[in-house]
Amino acid sequence: MCSLQRNIGNRIMVYATLYMTIDTPEKLAAYREKAADALTKHGGTLVAAGREPLSLEGSLTAPDLAGVLSFPDRDAALAWINDPELQSVHALRRGAGDSSIILVG
Repeated sequence: MCSLQRNIGNRIMVYATLYMTIDTPEKLAAYREKAADALTKHGGTLVAAGREPLSLEGSLTAPDLAGVLSFPDRDAALAWINDPELQSVHALRRGAGDSSIILVG
């Protein structure tokens, strides 16, 4: 089992890492108002987030904002990012700056 997976009952949670370079703080604020409900719709939660992440190793440039999301499974994470009803919410995040989300598990 990957170190970023965790058994919850009989389920294995999967995690996604979010990296953002913020160009438009107003759009990020608008995204934050809607992000929790969007995640909850597909069983996701925000595990941790920080405005000054620190790169501990490697050549990855630390973003302005980093976060860890959890989902009940891979299908839930894919449903969240591909949900047609949530595209306007995702557009707010993308409009705030450069956004990368990597699913682990």
